[in-house]
Formats: sequence, structure tokens, C-alpha cells
Amino acid sequence: MADITAAMVKELREKSGAGMMDCKAALVECGGDLEKAIDFLRKKGIATAAKRAGRATSEGTVQSYIHMGGKIGVMVEVNCETDFVAKTDDFGDFAKNIAMHIAATNPVGITQEDVPQEVIDREREIYRAQVIEMGKPEQMVEKIAEGKMNKFYKENCLMNQQYVKEPDKTIADYLNEVIARTGEKISIKRFARFQIGAD
Repeated sequence: MADITAAMVKELREKSGAGMMDCKAALVECGGDLEKAIDFLRKKGIATAAKRAGRATSEGTVQSYIHMGGKIGVMVEVNCETDFVAKTDDFGDFAKNIAMHIAATNPVGITQEDVPQEVIDREREIYRAQVIEMGKPEQMVEKIAEGKMNKFYKENCLMNQQYVKEPDKTIADYLNEVIARTGEKISIKRFARFQIGAD
């Protein structure tokens, strides 16, 4: 078994944001391999998040972010279970980062279910027309259009988007990491994005 040093634990803690004991346990489990330990913690965080999915979130914060000298503004409501967590820097930073991310990416909704049906219908029709225009056989049109719709959701639904500060993870991954660290269910409830000159 590899010797787990305090420096290794500190490095993993800085990279993962997980607690000291969780980091040590992950390094022991993964034989001192830092990358494997990060994956181990991420999987554990997702499992923790799944366990907490049924809990009520009645506390939280509203954060705002103003960009480009007042040209773009975002307000986001992020909820958690207790006032204690709502007042932590970790939770506040998460809400601020989500507001900044929304300013940068302009998502259509939080999840796929939030995308209005008329937007889905319009996008699907455009993709079908593009595929037909490419001369693809009829039996392939729906399949290719569906693939393009999945890409649309990935790019336009907040939870599926790549986090602008750390593109190797999605917003859902980032949320699950914060859930694992705080030990509470956290949810992004709603947001509003304003842009000067946009409808």
C-alpha cells in the first residue's frame, strides 16, 4: 500500500474540493493515484447527490452578475436545505459562478424539460430540413435530426452545458461536487438573463 502523505491529501483536497477525511480515504482506496482518487470522489459525490435528491430545499440565495459594463445581467435563485449552508462561502461562490456562467452561455432552460415545445419543434424542423438538403436517405433523416437535437440540449440546457471555468465538467458535475461537499441537496431553481438590445 502506498504511503499517503499530508501533501498528497492537500493536493487532492485543492483539486477536488472534498473534505480532508474523504480525500485521505480516496487516496487509500486508489493506492495513492491522484487521478483515480479524483474520479473516485466524483463518483462518490454523484452517489451522495442521488441519495439527497428527494430532500426539500427551502433555503438558499439569489445572486446576480453584471457583465460588459452593464450590457448583460443575470439573476439566479439557488436553493439548499438549511440556512447554515446558505450562508457558507462555498454555496455563495457556487451561486455566483452559476450566474456568471449563465451570462456567458445564455442557456434556454435549466434542464431539457424547461425548453419550450415550440423551440424544440422549430429546431427539429430546421435539422430535418438540413439533413434532407444534404441528400441523406429518408430512413436516416429522423436519426440524424435526433442526434442534432441531443447536441442542441447539450449546448443549450444549463445542466448539460460544459462549465465555462472548467470545461472538462458539466454544470451537473459541478452541482454534484458542491452537494458532496456541503452534504445537502442543492438545486438551481430559476434564472433570468437580461441583455441590452436583445428581445
